[in-house]
Amino acid sequence: MSEPNQGQHFARRLSASPPFLSVVALSFAGLLAGCDRPAQQAAAPPPPAVTVAQPTKRTVTDWDEFTGRFEAVEEVQVRARVGGFVNSVEFQDGAIVRTGDLLYVIDPRPFEAAAQQADGKLSDARAKVELAKRELDRALNLVQTNAVSEQVVDQRRQALQAAHAAEMQAEGELKVAKLNIEFTHVQAPLTGRVSRHLVSPGNLVQGSDNGASTLLTSIVTLDPIYIYFDLDEATYQRNSRLWHEGKRPSSRDTPNPVQVTLAGETKPSHDGVINFLDNRLDASTGTLRSRAVIKNTDLSILPGQFGRVRLIGSSPYEALLIPDTAVATDQSRKIVFVVKPDDTVEAKPVMLGPLDDGLRVIREGLKADDRVIVDGIQRARVGAKVTTHTAQAPAGGKS
Repeated sequence: MSEPNQGQHFARRLSASPPFLSVVALSFAGLLAGCDRPAQQAAAPPPPAVTVAQPTKRTVTDWDEFTGRFEAVEEVQVRARVGGFVNSVEFQDGAIVRTGDLLYVIDPRPFEAAAQQADGKLSDARAKVELAKRELDRALNLVQTNAVSEQVVDQRRQALQAAHAAEMQAEGELKVAKLNIEFTHVQAPLTGRVSRHLVSPGNLVQGSDNGASTLLTSIVTLDPIYIYFDLDEATYQRNSRLWHEGKRPSSRDTPNPVQVTLAGETKPSHDGVINFLDNRLDASTGTLRSRAVIKNTDLSILPGQFGRVRLIGSSPYEALLIPDTAVATDQSRKIVFVVKPDDTVEAKPVMLGPLDDGLRVIREGLKADDRVIVDGIQRARVGAKVTTHTAQAPAGGKS
C-alpha cells in the first residue's frame, strides 16, 4: 500500500511543476536572446565648462609707443683753461658735484709770479701818467707867456695819452694774470654727476691758449633728463589730421603727456611731457626727431639708457575692452568666442585696438552684452554647447 501512495504523491508533484519550469525556460530564453543584443551606448559627457564675462566699457585714450634713448639736458666737458702741472684732484669719481665745487688744482705759482710782474708794470705805467700830467700842466702855463711853443704843448699832450694807453695795457695784463690764477682752481660749472678723472696729479696739462686744451673730466645733469625718439611719418600725419579736426592738441604748442617704461619693466614708471619736435623729417628714415623731458628725482636714469615712450595718440573715447588672452587667431583674422543665448559657441571676427591697463581695446566686432569666453577657449568648439560660469570680477578689473 505504501508504494502506490508514494507513486501517486510523485505524480501530483509533477503535475504541479509546469509553472516553475516555464519560468526557468523563459529566463534561459532571455539569456540567449541577450547574447544577440548590442551593448548599450555609454552616457554622453556633459558640455565643457568655460568662464564668460561681458566686455568692460570705459573711457580710454590711445597711446603710440616708440623706442627712445635718454640724453642729459646739459653736458659739459671740463677742460684746462691754463697749462701747468696738476697738483691735486678734489672730487670722487662718479660723484654728484655742485656748481662751484673744486675739481682740480693746477700749480698756480707761475701765474702768481706773472701777476706780480703785471702789477709792477701797472705801477710803472701809473707813475708815467702822473709825470705826463705834470709836464703837460707846466707846458700849458708856459705857453701863456710864450715861453714854450704850441708844438711843445701838443707833444706833452700826446705823451700823456700814450701814458694812459700804457696804463690800460698794464691793467689788462694784470687782470689776465689774476684770471689765470683763478683758472688754476678748476671748478664745476654746473650741478650733476661727474665722470672719472682723466688726469692724475703730476701730469702736465695744456691750456686753451694753444687750442689743444686737455680734457679733465665731464659732468652731466640728471634731473630732469631728456629722451629722444623718432616719430614715423604715418603717425605724424595721423596726429596732424587729429589736430586739424580738433581731436588732439599739437605737441608743438602743447606739452602733451608721455609715459616711459624702462628696460625690464612691464608698465610705465616715469612721466613727462613733449618739449621739442624737429622742423623736418629725416629724408633717409622718414621719421621726425622728437624729445620729451622726464622727471628723474631718484637719479636712477642715466644718459645712454633706452626706454619705451608712450605718446598720447587720440582724444578720450568710449570703448569695449576684454582680456588680451581672450583673443584668438584664425589665419589672418583675430577672433573671440562668444556664447549665444542657447549656450552654443560662436566665433566673431574683431578689430583690435591698443592695450589699456592690461586689457585689449576692441574697435569693431563686439557688443556690450556679448558673453565672451575669457577662460577655457581651448575647450570651446564653434556650434557646440558649453556650460558657462560667470567671471567673479568684470573682464577688466576697473570700469
